[in-house]
Amino acid sequence: MRLKIMPLKKSFSVHRVPLILFLCQLMSALEVPLDQLENLVQPPTITRQSPKDYIIDPRENIEIQCEAKGKPPPSFSWTRNGTHFDIDKDPLVKMLPNSGTLVISITIEGKAETYEGVYQCTARNERGAAISNNIIIRPSRSPLWTKEKLEQITILKGQSLVLPCRPPLGLPPPIIFWMDNSFQRLPQSERVSQGLNGDLYFSNVLPEDTREDYVCYARFNHTQTIQQKQPISVKVHSMDELNDTITANLSDSEFYGAKSYIERPPKLLSPEGRTSHKEELRENVLSLECIAEGLPTPSITWTKEDGELPINRTSYTNFRKTLNINLVSEADSGKYKCTARNPLGFVEHTISVTVKAAPYWITAPKNLVLSPGEDGTLICRANGNPKPKISWLTNGVPIEMAPDDPSRKIDGDTILFSDVQESSSAVYQCNASNEYGYLLANAFVNVLAEPPRILTDANLHYQVITDRPAMLDCAFFGSPIPTFKWFKGTKGSVLQENTYIFHDNGTLEIPVAQKDSAGTYTCVVRNKLGMAKNDVHLEIKDPTRIIKHPEYKVVQRGGKVSFECKVKHDPTLIATLTWLKDNGELPNDGRFSIDNDHLVIMNISDEDDATYTCVANTSLDIVSASAVLRVVAPVYDRPNPPFDLELTSLLERSVQLSWIPGDENNSPITDFIIEYEDSLHEPGIWHHHSDVPGTQTTAELKLSPYVKYSFRVIAVNSIGRSLPSEVSEYYMTKAAEPEENPTAVEGIGSEPDNLVITWQPLKGFDSNGPGLQYKVSWRQKDGDDEWTSVVVANVSKYIVSGTPTFVPYLVKVQALNDVGFAPEPVIIIGHSGEDLPMVAPSNVHVNVVNSTLAEVHWEPVPPKSIRGHLKGYRIYYWKVKNSSKRNKRHVEKKILTFNGNKTHGMLPGLEPFSHYMLNVRVVNGKGEGPASVDRVFNTPEGVPSAPLFLKIVNPTLDSLTLEWDPPSHPNGILTAYTLKFQPINSTHELGPLVDIKIPANMTSLILRNLSYNTRYKFYFYAQTSAGSGSQITEEAVTTVDEGKMAMASRQVDIATQGWFIGLMCAVALLILILLIVCFIRRNKGGKYPVKEKEDAHADPEIQPMKEDDGTFGEYSDAEDHKPSKKGSRTPSDRTVKKEDSDDSLVDYGEGVNGQFNEDGSFIGQYSGKKEKEPAEGNESSEAPSPVNAMNSFV
Repeated sequence: MRLKIMPLKKSFSVHRVPLILFLCQLMSALEVPLDQLENLVQPPTITRQSPKDYIIDPRENIEIQCEAKGKPPPSFSWTRNGTHFDIDKDPLVKMLPNSGTLVISITIEGKAETYEGVYQCTARNERGAAISNNIIIRPSRSPLWTKEKLEQITILKGQSLVLPCRPPLGLPPPIIFWMDNSFQRLPQSERVSQGLNGDLYFSNVLPEDTREDYVCYARFNHTQTIQQKQPISVKVHSMDELNDTITANLSDSEFYGAKSYIERPPKLLSPEGRTSHKEELRENVLSLECIAEGLPTPSITWTKEDGELPINRTSYTNFRKTLNINLVSEADSGKYKCTARNPLGFVEHTISVTVKAAPYWITAPKNLVLSPGEDGTLICRANGNPKPKISWLTNGVPIEMAPDDPSRKIDGDTILFSDVQESSSAVYQCNASNEYGYLLANAFVNVLAEPPRILTDANLHYQVITDRPAMLDCAFFGSPIPTFKWFKGTKGSVLQENTYIFHDNGTLEIPVAQKDSAGTYTCVVRNKLGMAKNDVHLEIKDPTRIIKHPEYKVVQRGGKVSFECKVKHDPTLIATLTWLKDNGELPNDGRFSIDNDHLVIMNISDEDDATYTCVANTSLDIVSASAVLRVVAPVYDRPNPPFDLELTSLLERSVQLSWIPGDENNSPITDFIIEYEDSLHEPGIWHHHSDVPGTQTTAELKLSPYVKYSFRVIAVNSIGRSLPSEVSEYYMTKAAEPEENPTAVEGIGSEPDNLVITWQPLKGFDSNGPGLQYKVSWRQKDGDDEWTSVVVANVSKYIVSGTPTFVPYLVKVQALNDVGFAPEPVIIIGHSGEDLPMVAPSNVHVNVVNSTLAEVHWEPVPPKSIRGHLKGYRIYYWKVKNSSKRNKRHVEKKILTFNGNKTHGMLPGLEPFSHYMLNVRVVNGKGEGPASVDRVFNTPEGVPSAPLFLKIVNPTLDSLTLEWDPPSHPNGILTAYTLKFQPINSTHELGPLVDIKIPANMTSLILRNLSYNTRYKFYFYAQTSAGSGSQITEEAVTTVDEGKMAMASRQVDIATQGWFIGLMCAVALLILILLIVCFIRRNKGGKYPVKEKEDAHADPEIQPMKEDDGTFGEYSDAEDHKPSKKGSRTPSDRTVKKEDSDDSLVDYGEGVNGQFNEDGSFIGQYSGKKEKEPAEGNESSEAPSPVNAMNSFV
């Protein structure tokens, strides 16, 4: 019979003692519970060992782990490179006590390389021997880069570039990254990225890629060291920069690549070709890479032929240039295609992937615990690609070399055991290997004969919540495997499976425990060697419930919140209530407080936005409920309106108002505005009463008599005003005499014989009582009359008739009502009505200042004749005759008013050479008085306006005809016309200025003896005795001589021919090459007769000559030789000032001398350069060109 060891399942009891089960979770091996069963033996089991490929840090001591357990405790031994490793002979090596772990001390002396090799540990006791994996010890290495001299890489913009890294081989391989000299990572993008091999790829380079510190770094994590390559310098040139660089001694090989900056379709940089192959091991990460160059930068896409990429295991890195598939299996083998694409085309590459596999377990062998005479099986099944080979060992020795055991039979990956005896106990090793690795597993066979033993503590008490499962443990051990039964009560019958569940490990499960499930249960176990039993006790408890859950809250920042959580639980259990924030502990913050069932948070901040959970737990169960707190920005808004207005201390002229402020909405209340309504006089209209500080909630209000008051309050904060509060109760004050008199009292006559008294009536609020009226009183200011009074109703005007004209009066208006009179009113001065003035101003005379301005004087009229308020004097003037045309005509009169008591005034804007008349009148509030006697005056002559037009007609080879019209405003008698003109050459320089006087009666003129095909500029203006008027300018060209025109045309044709231009370019290029050769020879120290060569090959167009000796001249940078900017019209400093107009000669003053040079030439806007000195003439310093030749024919 085969022995089974029954592990104990978990129980819901708080009193249950944890048991070491027979299933070891770490090793997945069946074991005897050595710590609970005395005198039981067990073969060794390896519990801990170092990894198969163990890379060590050569700077630290070497520790090779090997831990095992068994009974009796095992002893340990080691082999190195297949032979026994005697640790006693090496003082640097020691084994830890009660362990097989080796410690090799190399930090003080010794080298790690000395201890490289393959180590294997053996743990042995009387029942067998277990062995570890082969542990390969290798020290890590981080070698330096080999020294190399790196030349600067010069490359054209748009080309592709690969910067190689080629790190030194290390153990383990280093991690590669690119940085600059400042240890800042170089930015990478779809255009620039690092490949899996560490190289830096540029799909196309840009000028900003120019730098001198492209540095490849290799980080060796095992030794925590970083090595760096020599910096690589890259210079990116644009085509324009290249064209500007002298490249006579520069070969194409000095550039990285030879193609220029052009757009092109993609081309793969890595991998090369159209296909490649990739092999990866099962459960590793498959990384496939495609990096392409092209312009514009290509994008990469991935597909799998005849299949889809696994969604959950696929990821992309390096800007989708790298495809990663996690945990690859044989099903991921196949063809993967990457496509690089840009607007000009695409390129594809297919990678054939084969997934190989190191051996992996299908069924690893398990430990066997058998009783004498039983049968058993050890199975070792593994898979891989290629298929692994299975071999067996027993106690660390190949099974073929081990002593024969008649109870075992080997059948490939299976060992069959039959009728085992105690001597059959041993440790078996299964080895599965192929070319990619191996698996080694230890599994023991332990033959035991033991009577039943119950491992669960006796009389355990279990407590279970109603309606939940109850698990009653009965862990046992025995060999052969015992049987078990459960009973309830001291005389109970055997429990049946229709109500209960019996687990193989002896546990009794009650699926739904009820109150009647409570009681004592007995477990009985038996085998052929004996029997054992154990009692356990079950209690059923009420569940814990949350009867009031916390609720969702939205609270403003800075506010307060409270969550409530009420709990009900079994009275025999102790419940605790815990609050969590986002499933973690509450912050240790004084703002959080717990008061019985409440969690209170004060002064809430954004960090408090979270889920809050109340957790109620007893020793048996735990329940929870959650609520979300959302913290929002404070609502900075106007306050809410005050409420609960109340009137107290009611007196005749005062009352006390109190209120309760509304919510201030996160902005403190600064003020309260109190308004009132007078429903007796102005119902529905609210008036401002007073303001009080925001800290007050009461106010003492002053009241007026005879008002039916109601009040409301408005709160104010920095955001604005609240809505008004509800209206208070009404309060009516008693009547009293008026306290105020009408305002704005005036006395102004509307007719010469009346006085109109007006005032601003009192408002009903100010009447202070019923029966409001006004007492109006008046008397002459300068007389001895008594006051005349009249009482009128509540009006605003009273008219006094029969008054003298414009006499001052004293006026007053007093308010009264049924209770009495207001205080004595203020007296104001008014006047009866005005009448028109009676007298005209006298002694009027005129002084003419100039042709457009005159000054008028007069004597003021007597004050009594004004008969009103003096407003001023008014001058009427008009032009009656034009002296030049000898005809009289009346025009519209013009008016100028001079306010106040003035005796003179200026008349501007007069027309020159004109006949004017004027008169003067006095003005009061009623109107104008009579006019003074008309006065006549004349304005003198002025300068004329410009002629109406100037036309040039009938051009010939040597003459031009000029026609014009006189000025529209001669402003006097024309005395003459002045015509000035000067030629303009092909470079827009002005020639000598010719001045002609023309009689005033002429309107045309023929100019003869002019140069053919020449542009002239004309300046024309009229003159009176007052001076010269505004000028008008024109330009005209004489006609062309046909013969010379043909010659010039031929010159133009030659100068514009392609062959001529090419010839000139070739000559210029030859001269440039000659100069470069001379420069190089001079630098080399040689001599070259430059002067003779230059004399022999002098070109007058390239080399300007001095007139005296014919040697090379110097190009002058002086201002006189610089051409002016395009469009410049600035003349020479010797002619017209910059700020003056070059189109008007009059603007320069009375004379014209300042406009001309010594030779009489006028410098106008067409001068391309400032005029040279007379000795130099008018020739241009520029070389002649076809364009200038054409300009001479315009």
